[in-house]
Amino acid sequence: MTEHTRFGPAGVPPMFRLMGATMADVPKLLHEEGLDAFEYQASRWGPIPQIKMEDAQKLGLEAIKSDVKLSMHGSYFVNLSGKKEVVEASKRRLIACATAADWMGAYVVVFHTGFYGKFEKDYALKTCITALKEVSDEMKSLGLKAKLGPETMGRKSQVGTIDEILTICQEVEGTQLVIDWGHLHALHQGTFKKMEDMRVIGEKVEQQLGTEALRSMHCHFSAIEFGSQGEKRHHTLDETQYGPDFHWLAEVIVDFGLHPTMICETPFLDVDARKMRDTLKEVSESKQQKL
Repeated sequence: MTEHTRFGPAGVPPMFRLMGATMADVPKLLHEEGLDAFEYQASRWGPIPQIKMEDAQKLGLEAIKSDVKLSMHGSYFVNLSGKKEVVEASKRRLIACATAADWMGAYVVVFHTGFYGKFEKDYALKTCITALKEVSDEMKSLGLKAKLGPETMGRKSQVGTIDEILTICQEVEGTQLVIDWGHLHALHQGTFKKMEDMRVIGEKVEQQLGTEALRSMHCHFSAIEFGSQGEKRHHTLDETQYGPDFHWLAEVIVDFGLHPTMICETPFLDVDARKMRDTLKEVSESKQQKL
């Protein structure tokens, strides 16, 4: 697969379901819309894969045919900083997701790391890192190739600030940086007020993880509503009263020469993914004309 910025939805677009499409039809339908990424949703999974191996493999083959890059959103029922039995169950869920991700050829399993609960933030982070090292080691022993993708989070109760995610990526082998720009915006009640605020994140990533980690980021994006504790709900790109502005991120992508995978999490999954794609193209062409 060529290196370029890819766009696609988080889950199957509603229109595809109305058309009666199967999961294996999704890559072809996305390709016909000019999209080339898809994040399979395993968000309700327990400790065993909830897709048959043959169905996962069929999805993977169709994705290759249509040049669609696959990722997976892992189980929401993960808390690596909780009680011992909760952590062990969370590890099993991550292994189940990574197993199925390998079947379909998804390159990363995105997941929410955990909650602070009654713990100090530093202790919660260290607990998460210890558990993830164990997951990474087990994945390696099983020959699983998918990367672990700890995601930046949008609520103050969750482990997942940009600094925490960068630390995890530095300390745990086999990780993939996942930045949810909407979550970061919500966490501090409107982080991104101008394009330069997004550049700061890019510079921080490059400084701590290196240029290639920055270039190949896995990203989620949506307009987002927030309250005093952070994220409340996702909104469409047309609801401009909610930030952040994708145009600013498009400028950062062009200026830094990035090729991230951009997953749309707005209610208009494929529609807004195409809008993001078109915005990036417009920004790129505008900057080239000024050279």
